[in-house]
Amino acid sequence: MLAAETRAFLITQTGQEPENEALWLEALTHGSTGEKRDYERLEFLGDRVLGLAIAEWLHELSDAAEGRLSQRLNALVSRATCAAMAREIGLGPHIRLGKQARDDGGQDSDNILGDVMESLIGACFLERGWDAARAMVRRLWTGAVEGKTGNRKHPKSALQEWAAGNKRRMPEYRLVDRSGPDHASRFTVEVAVHGVGEAQATSNSKQDAETQAAEEFLRRFA
Repeated sequence: MLAAETRAFLITQTGQEPENEALWLEALTHGSTGEKRDYERLEFLGDRVLGLAIAEWLHELSDAAEGRLSQRLNALVSRATCAAMAREIGLGPHIRLGKQARDDGGQDSDNILGDVMESLIGACFLERGWDAARAMVRRLWTGAVEGKTGNRKHPKSALQEWAAGNKRRMPEYRLVDRSGPDHASRFTVEVAVHGVGEAQATSNSKQDAETQAAEEFLRRFA
C-alpha cells in the first residue's frame, strides 16, 4: 500500500489519484530493497516517453535545424536534468530504498533520482496513456524548456573549439578515481590540454564528471 504522504505526492505531481498501487510502488522501488519488482523496467519505458514528449515539444516550439534540436533534447532528457526535476518536486523521500542504499545517500543520488523520475513518467503512461504522460512532462519541464537548458554550447564542445582555435592539441580526458557502491558511484575525471593545464571534477556519472571538468578548465584557462 502507498503511504498517505506518498499518495498525496503522486496526486500533486500527476494530477490524479493513483489507481494501480502496485504499479506506482514498483516505480518508486529501488533494487536494493530486494523486492521482486523494482523501477528499472518502468524507467526504461519512461525514458522513451520523456524523449518523445520533449522532442514533440521542441519541434512545436522551434524552427531550428535538427542538430540544434538534438542538442536541446539531449540536455533536457539528461540524467542531470531528470535528477534536478526530482529534487525540485521533493521526490527523494518517497523512493523505497534498502537500508544500505539509504545510508549511502541514495535519496540524493543523481542516478537514482533521475531513474525514478523517468519511472514515474513510465507509470503514468501505462496507467493513463500518452496524453496524461505528455501533460505531466510539460508541466514539470516547463521551466527547463522555457529557460536556458540546452541552449548554450556543451562544455566539452566548447573546450574542443577553444583548443582548436588556440592551435592546441585536443583535450584528453582521464578517469582518475571511481569510488562508492554501484548504485551511488562517484567518478573523478581529469581533462588536460597539452601545454596549458589540467582540471578535475567529481560527479555521480563519468559523463557528468567530464562535462564539469571541461567547465572548470574553461573557467580557469579560457
